[in-house]
Amino acid sequence: MKVAFPVAPEPEADVAEAARLLFAGPVDFLKGVVAMDGLPPADRPEVCFAGRSNAGKSSLINALTGRKGLARASNTPGRTQEINYFTLGEHSYLVDLPGYGFAKAPVAVVAKWQALLKNYLAGRPTLRRAFCLIDSRHGVKPVDHEIMTLLDRSAVPFQVVLTKADKLGPNAIKPVLEQVETELQKHPAAFPQIVVTSSEKGQGIATLRAIIAGLD
Repeated sequence: MKVAFPVAPEPEADVAEAARLLFAGPVDFLKGVVAMDGLPPADRPEVCFAGRSNAGKSSLINALTGRKGLARASNTPGRTQEINYFTLGEHSYLVDLPGYGFAKAPVAVVAKWQALLKNYLAGRPTLRRAFCLIDSRHGVKPVDHEIMTLLDRSAVPFQVVLTKADKLGPNAIKPVLEQVETELQKHPAAFPQIVVTSSEKGQGIATLRAIIAGLD
């Protein structure tokens, strides 16, 4: 049966304000993790952000938290193969996964990262949802199916977040949404709503904050 993937609606005003206040509170870089034994205690819900390189992941995390240098500060050279943890107050962890699709990375580096990613996704009981970032200008690419299939197999629900929507004309988003919906039919773990965002213009940020705030 075909599943519909509508654009996530904007939250009610009170819900949006509660989420805004949550993200306006303390948000701090906690640590970068290179092995499973380095993960922080599984003592609160967490969400992770995955996306191929240059999908706009750091910009989105910074827009969500209202802190321009937060994600960039944790992605200094030497940390690019780490799972980066941020604390969203006492509420939850925000987890920044390295960009996937390492066409130019050494084979050994790719293998190590893929093994860590698989172990993380399969073995983190507090992981409530993964957000798969897709550049609106390009839609779902074959490399995106790799991470989505891994999420399917790990039984981790994931939600597609279209980034850089401001780079498209007002009517250009429709065929992108249709392409993404078609591709998501192949993935049973896909959450049946798409979030359309622009970190630069603020589009969809309140919606995504509300979604995260509601994942207890």
